[in-house]
Amino acid sequence: MTETPEIFDRALVRRRQKRALSQGSADFLLAAVVEELVARLSAVQREFRAAIDLGGPSPMLAQALAQPGRDVLRVSNDPAFAGAGRFILAEDETLPVAPASADLVVSALALQWVNDLPGLLTQVRRALKPDGLFLAGLVGNASLAELRASFMVAEAEMEGGASPRVAPFGDVRELGALMQRAGFALPVVDFETLTVRYDSMFGLMADLRAMGATNALVARSRKPLRRATLMRAAEIYAERFSDPDGRVRASFDVVWLSGWAPHESQQKPAARGSAQMSLEEALKTKRKGD
Repeated sequence: MTETPEIFDRALVRRRQKRALSQGSADFLLAAVVEELVARLSAVQREFRAAIDLGGPSPMLAQALAQPGRDVLRVSNDPAFAGAGRFILAEDETLPVAPASADLVVSALALQWVNDLPGLLTQVRRALKPDGLFLAGLVGNASLAELRASFMVAEAEMEGGASPRVAPFGDVRELGALMQRAGFALPVVDFETLTVRYDSMFGLMADLRAMGATNALVARSRKPLRRATLMRAAEIYAERFSDPDGRVRASFDVVWLSGWAPHESQQKPAARGSAQMSLEEALKTKRKGD
């Protein structure tokens, strides 16, 4: 059995998230993702009576989903993240609910910190009733490309080499393959990029601390960041990623995952080789009708 690589220091992530909550976290990105998730869900003509909000330190999503006739259960890995509604404490990267017990599983900006995402997605699929829906938004690999590039160049210049500063989150193609591997029917993966502007790189870094979203890579450097390197990174950021008014841009890539627990009523792809006309014949027909 292959051992899951430990990419993220999950205990460190939890400590930073708890500190951010206690100090008043910056939740603008989470609010945008929750709003979009609720909008996507509202387009689905179904009633979801038993819902699970998976992971994350904030009850914002569970609160947004609350409505008469719907039971929303929050599942997270620390009592500090409970909120006011129903809550289950879960060991890291587990979903301790009965199989086929939920109509809906949702997650907002939590799954990017999971080391064994294939395993957790499989648990989500098992937790869903047949024809139940999974919908999640998580940070994608293109996020904070500006910050990543600025630190890489600054450290190469000032210290002769770069250490990882921004996490290698999943991209659309990889995440789509994981959805299929987990057994979801009709999986869809898409993304959107949210751009936030700051007076300087330091404003972005302050917001990341207030989100509890600073570097938690296991392979991160333990050496204190030199002030000269930090200042050089800020200079590079301003030189390469500023607008005409002098403010700098920060990109947040949000990847959306959706998929259904298999059910016999769902549309099935046509069997391979079942087409009544070859592609060549179809193109000839098209040309004749032009």
